[in-house]
Amino acid sequence: MQAYKLNATIDESGHLIIDEPLNIAPGKVEVIILQPVSSLESSTKTPTELQPEKPRRKSKVKAFEGLFENAPPTPPDFDPDQARWEALKEKHNL
Repeated sequence: MQAYKLNATIDESGHLIIDEPLNIAPGKVEVIILQPVSSLESSTKTPTELQPEKPRRKSKVKAFEGLFENAPPTPPDFDPDQARWEALKEKHNL
C-alpha cells in the first residue's frame, strides 16, 4: 500500500473533487479524508454543544471535591503572589 498526499475539495453536492492528476494503477482505492478540526466541529455539533466545557478542578482532599465545581474561573491577569500579599496585609492589619 502506498500513500499519496494531495489537495482536494468537496462540492455542495458532496462529491470529492481531486485537484491534481494521480499516476496510479486502476483498481480499488481507500480514501482517508482529513478535515480541519474547526470546520468538522462546527458542521457536526449543535449550538448547545458548542458551549465551552468547564475544566474539572481536582482536589486531593475529599471535603473539597464539590467546592471547586461551582467556583468561578480565575481571571487571566490573576497574580497568586499579589493575592497572598493582600491576604497577609488584611490579616495582620499592615
